[in-house]
Amino acid sequence: MEIETEMKMKLKKIISYYKPYRQMLLKNLFATSLASLVATAIPLVCNHVTNSFYSQKSDIMRVIFLSIMSISLLLLTRYCCNRYSFHSGSLFATKIEVDIKNELFEHFQKQDLSFFDERSTGKLMTSITNDAYSISNIVKKVPEIILDILIKYTGTFIFLFRTSVILAFTLMILYIFLFIFMFKSFDSIQRINGEAREVFSDLSGNLEENISGIRVIKSFTNENLSIKNFREKNERYLDIKDRMYKKESQFFSLFITFIVSMHPMITTVGTILAVKGLLHMNQIILLLLYVNILEWPLWDIIHISDFLKDGIVGFNRILKMLRINPRITNKENPIRPKVLRGDIEFKDVSFMYKSSKSGIFSDLNLKINSGDYIALVGSSGSGKSTLCNLIPRFYEVIDGAILIDGINIKDIELKNLRDNIGFVHQESVLFSGTIYQNIVYGKLDASEEEVIEAAKNAYAHEFIMDLPDGYQTSIGRNGTKLSGGQKQRISISRVFLKNPPILIFDEATSALDNESERFIQKSMEKLAKGRTTIVIAHRLSTIKNAQRILVVDHGQIVEEGTHEELISQNGAYKKLYELL
Repeated sequence: MEIETEMKMKLKKIISYYKPYRQMLLKNLFATSLASLVATAIPLVCNHVTNSFYSQKSDIMRVIFLSIMSISLLLLTRYCCNRYSFHSGSLFATKIEVDIKNELFEHFQKQDLSFFDERSTGKLMTSITNDAYSISNIVKKVPEIILDILIKYTGTFIFLFRTSVILAFTLMILYIFLFIFMFKSFDSIQRINGEAREVFSDLSGNLEENISGIRVIKSFTNENLSIKNFREKNERYLDIKDRMYKKESQFFSLFITFIVSMHPMITTVGTILAVKGLLHMNQIILLLLYVNILEWPLWDIIHISDFLKDGIVGFNRILKMLRINPRITNKENPIRPKVLRGDIEFKDVSFMYKSSKSGIFSDLNLKINSGDYIALVGSSGSGKSTLCNLIPRFYEVIDGAILIDGINIKDIELKNLRDNIGFVHQESVLFSGTIYQNIVYGKLDASEEEVIEAAKNAYAHEFIMDLPDGYQTSIGRNGTKLSGGQKQRISISRVFLKNPPILIFDEATSALDNESERFIQKSMEKLAKGRTTIVIAHRLSTIKNAQRILVVDHGQIVEEGTHEELISQNGAYKKLYELL
């Protein structure tokens, strides 16, 4: 029952890909059908010539002329149909490929951060690129091949049964066994191919990690370790491919042997029947032409066998991916406050990551008043970043509640909640394009004057104007043409433009030199005025002026106070301050 339900669901999904392009598909299939009908008609015209020649009852030259004209017309028709079918079918497949890519990308965008934590970038990219392409080829080719087989095989066997029932039954039985053999072989090859695709995705993920982390690899001189790991994964890929090729070689060898044996078999059986007076020699020639026609659809299946294997595996992978629902969603009829004041309260909050064996927070209570400037300090892994990531619901609390202005954040619409929070991360993320495009990302409908004002507030305007094309300067992939301090100031410009009531700075100055840090610190203090601000500090010197400093250790707030108060307590904060 479950298998039946699964098949229905898959069929429904495949049909959904066809629906927007029904007319395109029907025209393409009509052209394919016409081309197949023409292919089955050409041998009959040839047979008419040979019959006329043997009977000598007609004007042979006239018959040949008319036959040439008829065949030429049929070939022209087939050329036009094939040309239309190839162009229309290829465009049809690409449209479906684009739709699948859009569907997957949109699905990824709806997922929460835990979805990306649990999957490598390489595997997600493989789904959007390779899997979508494989499926589109199957969606295009399978209907064409099925229709081609139905028309050519029906037409051929009708003629065969009219010519020789013995020969027709012999061929029918042989082709039935061939199709059973093909489908069983494909099933076996597909299972191995599924394993190969998983290994390939793992290999792609490893490759992506090594390329993106090449600076770390070189700084630790661990190139040999990376090469060793990559070679091991490549060996796994080679091993599973070897198993697959053994299966394929057995299948292709038997298939080709069958195809090659058809002609001599027809010739031998046909000659025996001709000797006994049951067939004419011209009928044997016609039979050979029709057997040749029967081969083409089989060769098409062989030609797309790789697409079939990859498409089925890719389709299953994509379905599995699309079934993953985001864990963090809007409740029904969420609250949409226009502007939040910024009062934040943690009430008995408990949280742990899915991969963790123990909780990060347990019964955490914390209150931050609107306009407060709060600093979080503590050793790495103490829970500072996690605490901040819970406020915009990047992750969901397990127990307890987080309130903003007295409203549970689970009751607030996600977009509305995040529109009211500005985040500046330790590693500034910029997108390929211009500086202007990256700043306006904070408020897409902002005017040029607003963008420039935001850059000035972040102390970025001056260095931007020194660049060759000013705000229209292309920054390269992830801002590779800019320094760390420049990238961070552009990130802060975006938040100035967004103008949210709540700010979170997650170690925004930890990776910067002293000069850049001074600029960033000035812009952070300017941006924080009148807003609820939470700063995760790596350098304690940057948060001396915070109204409250919270010392976090193992998910608990162990100390709280101003810089002077905490120093005088001679506790965890003083030890951190002396270390840093």
